[in-house]
Amino acid sequence: MHGSEKIADQFLNLAREQKTTLTPMQLLKLVYLAHGWMLGLYGRPLIKDGIQAWQYGPVIPTLYDKIKHFRSNPVEGRLSNENFALDESEKSIVKQVYDIYGSLTGPQLSRLTHAPGTPWSNTYCPGIFGSVISNDLIADYFKRKADNTPAG
Repeated sequence: MHGSEKIADQFLNLAREQKTTLTPMQLLKLVYLAHGWMLGLYGRPLIKDGIQAWQYGPVIPTLYDKIKHFRSNPVEGRLSNENFALDESEKSIVKQVYDIYGSLTGPQLSRLTHAPGTPWSNTYCPGIFGSVISNDLIADYFKRKADNTPAG
């Protein structure tokens, strides 16, 4: 497991390689999706930070606190000063999530991650702030999505 800012740095690196940028909302949702797919496909978490159900979808508060000052502007620089390496399955998940979802806008990713039946929609209660979305709920959702995805 890694700190969410380290996984966010991986997405920022991929964006830089493509000569594009990511906003805080995009980054939060991409890290969440990578964590979900890691749980669903490999049965283990990608990040150690908790995830909460906020009004506009799942949020990783520790990562949000590090990037909120960018507002809707692109996130610049690195978020972690620590060097580390992902294992092959982690690298694969991050790359695939970026390839599939990286071109979506923040609002598009938000709609995707808080659609009916998602871990967010099963956790969020209007007016209640900070409800934790459990890894078990996330794992179950992404495992079901993986099982329903045609091979190929």
